[in-house]
Amino acid sequence: MERNDLDLTTIIRGRRSVRRYQDRPVAHQHIMEILAAAGWAPSPHGRQPWRFVVLTRAEPKQQLAEAMGDEWRRQLAFDQQDDAIIELRRHKSHERITQAPAIIIPCLYMGEMDEYPDDDRNEAETIMAIQSLGCAVQNMLLMAYSLGLDGGWMCAPLFCPDIVVAALDLDPMLIPHALITLGYAAADPKRRERRSLDELIVRFD
Repeated sequence: MERNDLDLTTIIRGRRSVRRYQDRPVAHQHIMEILAAAGWAPSPHGRQPWRFVVLTRAEPKQQLAEAMGDEWRRQLAFDQQDDAIIELRRHKSHERITQAPAIIIPCLYMGEMDEYPDDDRNEAETIMAIQSLGCAVQNMLLMAYSLGLDGGWMCAPLFCPDIVVAALDLDPMLIPHALITLGYAAADPKRRERRSLDELIVRFD
């Protein structure tokens, strides 16, 4: 059921992070609407420094899950995690990727951003681009919720961007920053309490 008759405040507060989905495909039109919403996010110089990879077929999702899982196992072993814990965490991550009806991988693309002769401004340019990518992802999540879908934001690609690029044969100029799962929730997730505004506002003159 679509939620597009809800007001913006209800949509913002209703959006939640889902890990388990029904075995039900996400309509192509819905995916396109979600991606279109990303394009309206603010961006530095209006350059829209993001590109998106969409996965709906089982084969590429499986390929990605295996590649990322192998790398995560290596990293967890380096952290001296218990073998049983490593396999459990790897298995859960594998399931989240392969069982999601649709996946969107937001990638940072710096190819059209400004370049400067000093490191400080180049770093600021990159940070601006990353901030705008986050805005684009939030737009997608809110649009998904308004369409009756749910999403889950996984940050795992940040820890192995080269692995994601290689697994999906992407342009090396793309830097995967997240993995957004999409679908219809199989169960309502537990929601964490939000901090009060009094805690978050450090100055209000």
